Amino acid sequence: MSSWTLKSIPPHDWFICLDIDPYFDHEHDPEKIFEEGFIRPISIDDKDFIVTVFFNGDPENPEFHVESSESLSKDEIAQTNQSLARILGTNIDLRPFYDQADNDPVLGPKLQEFYGLKRMARGSLLEDIINRIVQMRLSHKPTAKKMVFKVREAYGAHLQHNGEKIPAWPRPFQLAKANPAQIRKLGPTLKKGEYLVGLAQDMLAGEVDLEYLDKDADPQEFYDSISEIKGIGPTTGQDLMLFRERTDAVFPSNRTKGEEKGLRKWIIMSYDGDPSNTSEKEFQSFIKNWKGYEAAAIEFLFVNWVISSKKKKAKKS
Repeated sequence: MSSWTLKSIPPHDWFICLDIDPYFDHEHDPEKIFEEGFIRPISIDDKDFIVTVFFNGDPENPEFHVESSESLSKDEIAQTNQSLARILGTNIDLRPFYDQADNDPVLGPKLQEFYGLKRMARGSLLEDIINRIVQMRLSHKPTAKKMVFKVREAYGAHLQHNGEKIPAWPRPFQLAKANPAQIRKLGPTLKKGEYLVGLAQDMLAGEVDLEYLDKDADPQEFYDSISEIKGIGPTTGQDLMLFRERTDAVFPSNRTKGEEKGLRKWIIMSYDGDPSNTSEKEFQSFIKNWKGYEAAAIEFLFVNWVISSKKKKAKKS
């Protein structure tokens, strides 16, 4: 067994994330995570194993206690921390952003309300892509999450944790030999199966370098390249950009019948603008306080929307 501490750059209040359902997978029950910990399959080199993560609850001195039944070397713990840093956002530094956007009419109040928020992602860009492609255009999210779980179950390594089986996320060589028709039987459409298998094959052939896109590509290059992958359109490409360990992002114009769509439309409306009649200059004026922190800024608006929606449902019931 191995256990260690992973520190995060403050402020970081990970408990805010427990209210955001899209951050978690089928096997997670956010209501139990507070006491039982966050259980996560990790893939490093040719090894797959489970870790359990506990947050210390201190936004100003944030630390995560990590446990694994595996006996891990120092190098393996270091690699595990790299995955966990991407998942939890521990390396993301938002301190300058708080000062920069404090007086923003839209963001300012959200920065105070959700002080310490950092987005959650998955262990790699491939995991994020699998998750997004499978769940695309599915409105019933519990069903969508179950489909992702079934894909993991069919093609990822099977791991044991407290008597339960938890599948790892499939690696490219595991997905590359999958039959899209068999993926169809797990719930996703045949096309989605073809997208997943095709991407895995392209990665193995060296035609797609997700590691470079995830870590080194600037936002525009990332968007242009990721959008060329079959199954990833402008909206999904935009969303995938936000999961990287970077605070910056771009919001390219994507008009349909003269009206902006996707995140750009949402931002314009948040600043009481008109999605059908907003110039590039006007849009940039809306997000002038976001510069260098576009990915972080939109996450505060997203979390506000999720929690506000929950409160409205609670009032109706």
